[in-house]
Amino acid sequence: MTADVDMQLDPTSQREIEAAAAAWEIAERKELQQDSLALLLRAYYQSLFPYKPYFQWLNYGPVAGPTFQHREFSFTLQNDIYIRFQSFKDAEDLRVELLRMCPVKIDIGAIYNAKPKDKKTLRQGAFQPLEKELVFDIDMTDYDEIRTCCSGGDICLKCWDFMTVAIKIIDRALRDDFGFKHRLWVYSGRRGVHCWVCDSRARRLDNEGRKAVVGWLEVVKGGVQKTRKVQLPATLPPSLQQAMHVLKEHFEESILRKQDVLGAPEQWRKVLDIIGDDNVRPALGKQWSSDDTQDSVQRWASLVKLLENPPNPRAKRTYSSHIARDIMFQYMYPRLDDKVTSQLNHLLKSPFCIHPKTGRVCVPIDAATCEQFNPLKVPVIEDLINEINAFDKQAESEAGSDSAATARRKVPDVEKTSLKPYVQMFKRFVSQLVKDEIKQNQATPRHKQVYF
Repeated sequence: MTADVDMQLDPTSQREIEAAAAAWEIAERKELQQDSLALLLRAYYQSLFPYKPYFQWLNYGPVAGPTFQHREFSFTLQNDIYIRFQSFKDAEDLRVELLRMCPVKIDIGAIYNAKPKDKKTLRQGAFQPLEKELVFDIDMTDYDEIRTCCSGGDICLKCWDFMTVAIKIIDRALRDDFGFKHRLWVYSGRRGVHCWVCDSRARRLDNEGRKAVVGWLEVVKGGVQKTRKVQLPATLPPSLQQAMHVLKEHFEESILRKQDVLGAPEQWRKVLDIIGDDNVRPALGKQWSSDDTQDSVQRWASLVKLLENPPNPRAKRTYSSHIARDIMFQYMYPRLDDKVTSQLNHLLKSPFCIHPKTGRVCVPIDAATCEQFNPLKVPVIEDLINEINAFDKQAESEAGSDSAATARRKVPDVEKTSLKPYVQMFKRFVSQLVKDEIKQNQATPRHKQVYF
């Protein structure tokens, strides 16, 4: 067996992988159990975690320096033991600790002016964050008041449309409105997506700058108690006009057909409450209640028609031309966790860690083809271990010493698995990022940060 990124396996690696696979095969459960998870994680960190590109991503170059060494990591261990302010010298140092501690979750924080592991040795107030990627967290539970198919931590392909629309809208805005080039989208492993904006301009934003970005992007405002969460001007700014194109593309299929938001009174009352007009609301409610043959698409058409020609003509100028549009935004526009984005010292789950509830890998998503991404087909840790074993058994069965058989036995473990295309995608992203970072630093040397 051959480890990825030129990391050599220890002699027990093969036995550990086989033991991990066996532990999973005999387990009859819906979620990962603690004993088998420990074996699976050790095999994963030993053979599949992409240490080299991961290090180069967070280091922004091939040679270890403060950008990586002063970066905060946090580990969540089994039994919910949470350890913050971890830091590492290089990729090998990180690898050693991952294998020793086998965290069930890895979070990434800011780059500080000192090594996070030395935090307690500094005087109070001296330990300060300097920079961090501009990050976004979009969680499916924020759509629970809208989606009718699932709730809580559950997802399906129907409600995954919310994440697809979010990626399309936010990625375009980050690219076109802000000029950010290096945007890494990552599946959270269960019910959401994360975005890491890695451009140097983004990393150096302070909290106020990050809040300004959120303010530019944020449209849906208010909690569950607030009925109307979107009130946009009559003429949309260019960025929201672009977002509207995406909403129109998806609204009928995703909201009206898949979520069927006007299919039953308990659902359509939420939509009617947004309108707020005492003439239109009862008229539509009466019409829909008296005709149960109409589907959500037909009811939406009647809503739009009545808003364009309200019972009270005087009301038309005040609301009718824009409420339907605002409802579309309220039901489909991305819902951002502003605290995750705006606070420099906020941590976010790492790419390529394993979600402990689902066993799925937090893999990158190609924003350009995000409609093709299926979260239910993302590699699961036990399947990856089984894929390695199946590959190795096949290679062992191919007797002979011909070059093809020899080459097959030397294939890196990650290339034996369904994780391979995701690691390749990540490597391409990191390669371009590092090239651009080096080129930029050569052209305009950075102001030297003060490190301890």
